[in-house]
Amino acid sequence: MQRLIMIVNVVILAWLVLLLIMPSCQEDKPAPAYETHQQEKSLEPAAARLNAPPEGFTALFNGKDLSGWKGLAADPVKRARMNPAELAAEQEKADAKMRENWRVEEGVLVFDGQGDSLCTLKDYEDFELLVDWKIQAEGDSGIYLRGSPQVQIWDPAQWPQGSGGLYNNQKPENPSDPLVCADNPIGQWNTFRIKMIGERVTVHLNEVLVVDNVVMENYWERDKPIYPTGQIELQSHNSPLYFRNIFIREIPRG
Repeated sequence: MQRLIMIVNVVILAWLVLLLIMPSCQEDKPAPAYETHQQEKSLEPAAARLNAPPEGFTALFNGKDLSGWKGLAADPVKRARMNPAELAAEQEKADAKMRENWRVEEGVLVFDGQGDSLCTLKDYEDFELLVDWKIQAEGDSGIYLRGSPQVQIWDPAQWPQGSGGLYNNQKPENPSDPLVCADNPIGQWNTFRIKMIGERVTVHLNEVLVVDNVVMENYWERDKPIYPTGQIELQSHNSPLYFRNIFIREIPRG
């Protein structure tokens, strides 16, 4: 009996030593590039570090107001059919509606769950985009690239495949689901790193590869390739949304 107790004690001791020397998964997980940039400024106040772009990137959101953004004035096909006066009138109405539903709180873009998507003033061709996002339970959103849907955001409790996929893809050779579910728990911040070159999109979610160089199909005109340029949109989908640290690096076409 004493011999058995001695063996058990040795096993317990060995297990405790192993726990002490073994690194955790969090230590092995690389931090997003913007966090590394922020850590270099760790002596600054937290509010000053928020929304500060990493080297080579430009901030799309200044953390203070809606400068650089506009409301959603129809879809790309309908906008293309409008003359300048019609488009200006439509944009004025869209901007007024935007200000009713989007606001800034403590350095965070907040959507109240009503109204339409938020769009960049500028159009983009090829780029790398960083964006932090957070949703509530049953939340649903996405990032439109060049005005087209979308890099999906949703609650994995309802959609277990997780966020980051190119939801509107239909062709078998262009998968719509992410490779793996990499979402953080609801209520916590997530980070997208989205790269778009030509028709192809690569997405990392929380530093995990979820879309690997997949063609993004044209939702608006299925018989055409994705548009060569267009605005970036934060999609509204009838649920509260939160965004911060929105940075872009334009990639010149060769």
